[in-house]
Amino acid sequence: MAKEVIAFCGMTHLGLNSAVAGAERGFELICFDPDTDLIDGLNKGITPVSEPDLDRLISKNIQNLMFTSDLSHLHKADVVYVAPDVSTDNNGLSDLTQINNLLKLVEPEIREDAALVILSQVPPGFTRKISAGTKKVYYQVETLIFGRAIERALYPERYIIGCSDPTETLHLSFENYLIAHECPILPMRFESAELGKIAINCCLVSSISVANTLSELCEGIGADWSEIVPALKLDRRIGQYSYLAPGLGISGGNLERDLATVCNLGKQVNSHTDIVHAWINNSVHRKKWVADQIIDQLSHLETPIIALLGLSYKENTHSLKNAPSITTLEKIRNMRVQAFDPVVKMIQGSYPLLTHSETALKAVCNADAVAIMTPWSEFSNLTLSEVLSAMNGNLVIDPWGVMREEAKTNKEVNYKTLGSDLM
Repeated sequence: MAKEVIAFCGMTHLGLNSAVAGAERGFELICFDPDTDLIDGLNKGITPVSEPDLDRLISKNIQNLMFTSDLSHLHKADVVYVAPDVSTDNNGLSDLTQINNLLKLVEPEIREDAALVILSQVPPGFTRKISAGTKKVYYQVETLIFGRAIERALYPERYIIGCSDPTETLHLSFENYLIAHECPILPMRFESAELGKIAINCCLVSSISVANTLSELCEGIGADWSEIVPALKLDRRIGQYSYLAPGLGISGGNLERDLATVCNLGKQVNSHTDIVHAWINNSVHRKKWVADQIIDQLSHLETPIIALLGLSYKENTHSLKNAPSITTLEKIRNMRVQAFDPVVKMIQGSYPLLTHSETALKAVCNADAVAIMTPWSEFSNLTLSEVLSAMNGNLVIDPWGVMREEAKTNKEVNYKTLGSDLM
């Protein structure tokens, strides 16, 4: 028996990675986007996003992937996902223009017996407003992670499915597609699923905020957060998979969107959301940590040279959304910056004193301070001794502890890391 034909509309990060994972599961995929240049690029093997294994799986499954800007192909699909990335502004508010426009474009082309699934993150109440027609409409919670998107799409922990009536049987083709991914399926009302996505991210933010708050205390009282984390991971109420590593605030846009949504919903229903505001404020505070270290240590120099290793907000992604590197660059505008990132090239005009280097070591050359902004795996191949040899100064700011073990025994380095005062 032939498998269902699945369509994904919106070939940005979410739609593209989800579609490729579906093809890897053996389904025929129609990959639609109205942007003809983007589709032409995909047909030539040019992907608009950076994700581990994405290019390989596209090549492997190219016979099951149709990249098209022709709306008529959507009529072949048994299930149509609408999955453009939903952008956010600096306050975490979603811009729903793109998904609304895409829905207006594709909905008339979908067969009456097909299922329409909203995969993009939307605020509670959105899906019910568009579910008044004759088609079966669902909301599916996406939990892709930048840098691990293909893995998460291929091997989901569970599927949270928003339905008009969760007591009704799911659309058969949609259910068959979900079952093929071999994970629990949790039907619930639209609003519960939409808020469920936010609930997941709020739990992540609470863990991140605990780690960021208490790791900063460690830096001031002589404790070491890395010694505390194993004890927390052995507590079943917290667990080994908790987000307990200290970091430079919250970035990427998705978590910020959900915090903003909770605050706005709280205003609407007169609910107390001060703790969420506190998480936001903690993130803003912690994101300044690298720049504060630089300014504090190098204020005696007239025009210091700073090497930034990594620009993306996390490793294995191209995204700069709310990245700590941006906050750092804004605060040290009067300093010369030599940057290296294996994927990202920032527009130089935004920061006139910024230059891009071809390698990490070239970025470090003659620098007064080195800051590892993103823990790309290739930076772990650098040794502290070779970094110090290439520098003019000795200030190494390493939030993620990439060079932590070497720094413990090196007496020449002025080493700063999150959660500990090694010096």
